[in-house]
Amino acid sequence: MIIREKAYARAGLIGNPSDGYFGKTISFRIKNFCAEVTLYETPEIEILPTERDHCTYSDINALVHDINRFDYYGGVRLIKAAIKRFADYCREKKVPLPKKNFTVRYNSNIPQHVGMAGSSAIITATFLSLMKFYDVKIDKEILPNLILSVETVELKLAAGLQDRVIQVYGGLVYMDFNRELMTATGHGRYESLPLDRLPKLYVAYRQDLAEVSDVVHSNLRSRFDSGDPVIHNAMKFFASITDQAKAVLLGTSDLDLGTLMNSNFDKRCEIMHISEPNMKMVQLARSTGATAKFTGSGGAIVGTYKNEEMFDNLSDILNKENIAIFKPEII
Repeated sequence: MIIREKAYARAGLIGNPSDGYFGKTISFRIKNFCAEVTLYETPEIEILPTERDHCTYSDINALVHDINRFDYYGGVRLIKAAIKRFADYCREKKVPLPKKNFTVRYNSNIPQHVGMAGSSAIITATFLSLMKFYDVKIDKEILPNLILSVETVELKLAAGLQDRVIQVYGGLVYMDFNRELMTATGHGRYESLPLDRLPKLYVAYRQDLAEVSDVVHSNLRSRFDSGDPVIHNAMKFFASITDQAKAVLLGTSDLDLGTLMNSNFDKRCEIMHISEPNMKMVQLARSTGATAKFTGSGGAIVGTYKNEEMFDNLSDILNKENIAIFKPEII
């Protein structure tokens, strides 16, 4: 039996970066890009490398290009860490695993290091494949926590729950990571929202920029943990506009979602350094009348536009700066 599982890219519609700080956020899953894991039974366990993992180069320039594109680490370490965490979980819960082995490989077309959850998609698809292969059931509310622990515990990387929740739940999801709730239940409150009140959305990403999210968030985390009032007030702001956006999507508020999204990014600028290429991307998008904010940690933006004329203008301006743009298909 050959098992194939996919996990998709995501965009933080509003609320980020509060998901790792007991805040609230709304995110959606994007069908346009995905990571796929293929797993099948074999005599030994083997993880097959892909383009992101090779170590042979035609010359030194090819090596540099590969590092600029994929960083120093490929996807094999993500899969290896996911397998270990899955095995640890089954042992902790006393879930017996059949004595059978497998070969696993992955493919991904999710743009790397631009805040669309490429790494967590590989881990999520790996978990889904292992669960099917070993016939193990994990509660939907708990699964995102396990997927997150692969990066935070096994790989010692900074990350939040948002990516993993939306990749498990799909669609458009409101997430409340209230501290008391997280402490009491071990997970947040996740609510699927209707899609019919969403305005016209676009997503765009730089094709010449990579910012690793754990580096971006390192200073923010230390300031939050030290009780910096500026950071804590910002997180309250992000939670508040997330609730306002939820009301818009439920049809109980007449506020403009795009304006709320702009406010999200503007507040982010008050607490975090925004690199010049990232800032330029937002400014270019807004110059057309569209709204714009980061989809995640930087490198990609999401926003609203009024009509096809505005989208065409937006496309022309961004494409000239090596910025790709597309209309997200939400699943």
